[in-house]
Amino acid sequence: MDLRLRSQLAGQRMALQVLRLLGDPVSEYTAERWRADPYPQLERIRQRGPLWKSLSGVWVATSYDVCSALLRDRRIGVRHADGRPPYSISMHKVPPPWMHTFLEMDAPDHTRLRRLATPAFARSKMPAYRSRIEAVTDGLVDRMRELGEFDLVREFARPLPITVISDLLGIPDGDNETFAHYGRIVGASLDMEAMSQVEEVQEVSIALRRLFAELIDERSVNPGDDVISTLVVALREDELTPEELMTTAGLLLLAGFETTVNLLGNGVRLLLDHPEQWRALCADPSLAPQVVEEVLRFETPFQYGARFTHEPIEVDTGRGIVKLPADAEVLILFGLANRDPEVFDRPGQFDIWRVPDQEHLAFANGAHYCLGAPLARLEGEIAFRTLATRLPSLRRTGPEEWRMSSLVRGVSALPVAA
Repeated sequence: MDLRLRSQLAGQRMALQVLRLLGDPVSEYTAERWRADPYPQLERIRQRGPLWKSLSGVWVATSYDVCSALLRDRRIGVRHADGRPPYSISMHKVPPPWMHTFLEMDAPDHTRLRRLATPAFARSKMPAYRSRIEAVTDGLVDRMRELGEFDLVREFARPLPITVISDLLGIPDGDNETFAHYGRIVGASLDMEAMSQVEEVQEVSIALRRLFAELIDERSVNPGDDVISTLVVALREDELTPEELMTTAGLLLLAGFETTVNLLGNGVRLLLDHPEQWRALCADPSLAPQVVEEVLRFETPFQYGARFTHEPIEVDTGRGIVKLPADAEVLILFGLANRDPEVFDRPGQFDIWRVPDQEHLAFANGAHYCLGAPLARLEGEIAFRTLATRLPSLRRTGPEEWRMSSLVRGVSALPVAA
């Protein structure tokens, strides 16, 4: 890590520490002490109101209604009002292919590039993916039964979505092991508060760019029915640039597995910690879709996201009107909104029989609604159903380990026995 980056990161950490000492609850929320259970601190943030300004100058949206309204407001985007990206530090000499993607763009570029990627994740595509996901899931369960005791994250939660997204992108079978390693590093790059893996992420960035470049060249000559082939056609028709094709492939790698990894790890932990609900799922595996939705609500994989006002706006918070200036940064707390007591009955209780009146915000809302939501839901449904059917005696054998991130809510290790 170069001296400039070290200096910038040290400055960030110092600023956070000062804000914590001054009593800023949002800065305190990012502290390591809240990794295992951030919800007491999140409730302190909620008590400040549905929309308020923190000491850092960032506005904080805490209620379901305010978060949902802001996500759907077309006067708000993921970039500053002048089009600048929301970050200023570049950790990489070569940008990773999962950065500078359409996820970080506003219309019209976001609309154009998302339209090209959407068909691969459309609900109509899910039936065709089901048999492949079931086969992968069964294969992983076979291995877990042989192992007897294992880490569920390493043996199941990570390899399932990585294998599925590699199929979707058309990664050759011979590269699957390498691609799975790249996927693990991509996921770990979201836990960068310790910033201990910058060099490794840089190496994977270069390797992934090389792999995608080779795939693009190969699919230009021998197209298939995979996503890369579809994007190559769009490249020929000048609907995107070579760099946009590269970053879109990188984004699909990240979007295709990161939410699912945490959905599966969080879900199994919650089910085994609530044995009556685990037994209910084993007795009736058709509950699996409800398990998926409750896990996403209760332990939202991506806890927050930033948005920027592109003009002055007024927000009705239910407790009065709040005026936001142009280019105000707003922190949308998805995880807190999904535990709003005014929307969800008994929000702090995990309940797979819950039938909420509103859909959770785990996949956000509006123009940036998660592209991979149908695939994540399908993978989760198949995974929970298969585990309940084939491993009903699954039990925990030790404490979980949590990811070193306030953004990503998930376990990095979960020791279990079949």
